[in-house]
Amino acid sequence: MEEVYIEGKTFRQIDALARGEYENCVFHNCNLADRDLSQYKFIDCEFKGCNLSLANLNKTTLRDAKFKDCKMLGLRFDNCNGLGLSFSFEGCQLNHSSFYRTKIKKTIFKDSQLQEADFSESDLTGAVFDNCNLAQAVFGNTILEKSDFCTSHNYSIDPESNLIKKARFSIYGVTGLLDKYEI
Repeated sequence: MEEVYIEGKTFRQIDALARGEYENCVFHNCNLADRDLSQYKFIDCEFKGCNLSLANLNKTTLRDAKFKDCKMLGLRFDNCNGLGLSFSFEGCQLNHSSFYRTKIKKTIFKDSQLQEADFSESDLTGAVFDNCNLAQAVFGNTILEKSDFCTSHNYSIDPESNLIKKARFSIYGVTGLLDKYEI
């Protein structure tokens, strides 16, 4: 099957995409849930109000992708093409998603649900978790240096098994660093 190259186009309420490369495109209220987006390329694209839950992201390129108010349950970002992997999330539902072993420094997570997300062995240096719910999110051997958790809640991070040097936490959230000790 021949791949397409599309630049600068806006897609509204679609539920299928031709395989290929999309650059500077905007996707509004698209339903791509359960779709196979393997090896697609999304460069400088914006997704607004889309449903991408359980989409297959095997070797998918996401470079400077922006997701706003999207439903993205159970996504395996760890299967994406790691070269240039970069994105931001605002108002998104990312519950049960996996970022296992991803290198996503300075990623912005804003007003998002990240319940039971897996950040094990990820490099989140300088990441910002702004008003995010991290209930039962997994952090193990994760690099969190200079990351900001000041306005987020429900996280449980073991300081002994994660690198948290110069990370920022609020006084109310610091209890999430003591869960291991049952204090």
